[in-house]
Formats: sequence, structure tokens, C-alpha cells
Amino acid sequence: MSYLTGFHAIEERLRLFKSAGRACGPLLLAKAGPRARELVALAAACKVRVDRVGAFELDGRAPGNRGIALEVGDFGRGAAAASVDEFIAGLGDRADAIALILDEITDPHNYGAILRSCDQFGADIVISRNRRSAKHADVISKTSAGTSAWVAQAETANLVRAARLLKEAGFWIYGADMQGEAPYAIDLRGRLALVLGSEGSGISRLLMEACDGAVGIPTLGKIDSLNVSVAAGVLLYEAQRQRKARQGAAG
Repeated sequence: MSYLTGFHAIEERLRLFKSAGRACGPLLLAKAGPRARELVALAAACKVRVDRVGAFELDGRAPGNRGIALEVGDFGRGAAAASVDEFIAGLGDRADAIALILDEITDPHNYGAILRSCDQFGADIVISRNRRSAKHADVISKTSAGTSAWVAQAETANLVRAARLLKEAGFWIYGADMQGEAPYAIDLRGRLALVLGSEGSGISRLLMEACDGAVGIPTLGKIDSLNVSVAAGVLLYEAQRQRKARQGAAG
């Protein structure tokens, strides 16, 4: 069983439960400070059970808590933990969509920061490998400032197959690579999938071969690469900038 202990993470998960029925609970309460009392009231409004527990018991079940924790049964995954096939089927006739494929992103802080950028810049889904990606629900939720409750995430046993399915559905797929073209020199509009690899080994060879091209971020620093979560934010921002520019030109 997994637990969320960050105030923002708990609040967003409760709101998601209220709006979409995403299972959670009970809310475990050991110390009722002002912020904890607000969350208890929200849980009651959402009809999520609240259990009073001792501090020792809560520390054993959810280390690092601040007197309160929310039980979740699915690693805190968010709005729609759908399959890649379901995601594609749900797009219908949408011309614009953004997917992120994460290859071996195992650091939960990076994973959470990427989800936060996905929420801010309108990514539609994050796709990662079964059992290989970061899964620490509490760290992810805290780092994402609770946005992990809202960003759709899907797991798959085969990222290459996922990339091919997206390509068949009209997605252009670009792998993040230092030697790739600058993002502002590539058309990132329409159906787009961005592939990001781990800082240690990058994108796997077979997955890179499934991409239509490589995109790199020009930098001026002494170090030759960006943190993967920063790179995700930059690329997503550029994709949305191009979309907004097209809307402005059309208007």
C-alpha cells in the first residue's frame, strides 16, 4: 500500500476523487493542525473515510508524514492510468495531442518534476515502462506539487511498440538528444510524441530507431546536458509556443 503525505498532494488527490471517482482513502490523521483540519473537512465533503491513528502507527505506515496521510492503492497514479491503445482510441479526430515517452526515468524527483511540466504545458499522457520507472508515490506527488493526480499516465511492457502505435496514429516522434535539431527548427505542432531517456544511458537504441528524428536544446553552459526534467519543460514549452503562434496567425 502507498501513502501520500504532502498537503498539496493529498488535497489534489481528494479533489480528483470528488470529480472523477479515483479511488483513495482512508485519510489517516494523527495530529490535527490547521492545514490537516482543512484536509479532513475536504475528505468529509468528498465522502472519504477519516481514521484517527496514533503518531507511532502513522510513522510506521507513512514515514515523513506531517500528522496526516492519505492511503492510495495505485502508486498515486493520476487521472487516467489508461493503456496506450485506449489513449489513442480516445483522441478521436483531435489534430493536436502531446505524449511523453519516458525511457528508464527512475528518479522519483525527476519523474514528479516532469509531471508538473506536463500539467503546466498541456501534455496529454506520460508513457513509461512497467516496473522500470520511478514509482515512489509520495516523492512523486510532492515533487509534482500534486499534479500527479491530474496527469494521465500509462505503463507498457514495450516502449518501442508504444512508439509504433503512436506513429500509426499520426504522431511524429522525436527523441531528445544533445546532437538533435533545435526545437524551434522543428515543427512540433499536431500530434507529437517526445521521448526522453535517463541521464545515465539516454534513450535505448531500438527506441531511438523508432523516432522520426532527434531534438536537442542549444545551451551555453560549461556542462553539456540539462537535467531530464528541465529538458522536458523546455521542449513542452516550445511545443505549446508553436501551437499558440499558429492559433494567433489563424485569428
